[in-house]
Amino acid sequence: MSFVGRKELLLLFNSVAANLAFLDIWYSSITAPKMLVDFFAERKVISFGGCIAQLFFLHFVGAAEMFLLTVMAYDRYVAICKPLYYSVQMSRRLCVVLVVASWVGGFIHSLIQVVLIIRLPFCGPNELDNYFCDITQVLRITCTDTFREEMVMIFSSGLISVVCFVALLVSYAFLLTVLKKNVGESASKALSTCYSHITIVIFMFGPAIYIYARPFDEYAPDKVVSVFHTIIFPLLNPIIYTLRNKEITTAMKKMVLQYLFCRK
Repeated sequence: MSFVGRKELLLLFNSVAANLAFLDIWYSSITAPKMLVDFFAERKVISFGGCIAQLFFLHFVGAAEMFLLTVMAYDRYVAICKPLYYSVQMSRRLCVVLVVASWVGGFIHSLIQVVLIIRLPFCGPNELDNYFCDITQVLRITCTDTFREEMVMIFSSGLISVVCFVALLVSYAFLLTVLKKNVGESASKALSTCYSHITIVIFMFGPAIYIYARPFDEYAPDKVVSVFHTIIFPLLNPIIYTLRNKEITTAMKKMVLQYLFCRK
């Protein structure tokens, strides 16, 4: 099997990766600033409008990122399994269409959550047992039966997460099987890219499945998983991709060795 040139191979990947990096920055900025402010505030409050905005952007950016990860898996499939057709199938136009479709899909998904939430009555006390607003917490403080809304949200958030996660794992398992049969620098680079994607997929979908693919009852690990999902995970993505760069890895090793040598 032959592999396409580096520039052609990264045509779609660079565009999608840039969008993914932007979404990571945005995602971690949705809840972290308010959380930091609350650390120094005696009375921790958020307006209803602010809560809905936080909920909307959390699901908008999160869903768009999930769809982008799916696009990246498709990109890897074409590059590895159909290398001679890569430059034809992955045109600049298709790249734009896939990225825009991911953003639109995230927007529609988030809009559904918000429409279901704002029509519910809230009688008080309106206290959320967490550091940010999400559908799982907001549904608990309503004063009506939310079984139907909860089922819709479990299907729209939880089921989508599970289906995409399983599909991505199956696709990457297939790609790894193909790559293991090949040798060479191109196959090694593609293998490294797949491992990075698999790591990010697990970090992204694991907490999302735990939070949304079950009844919205409160459990002890909820807050820990929420912190990992909304703050730690987006910060890990750039680190994971950075460590794939040999020049940066070598520079980091030299810096660590120099620091240890100077201490001695």
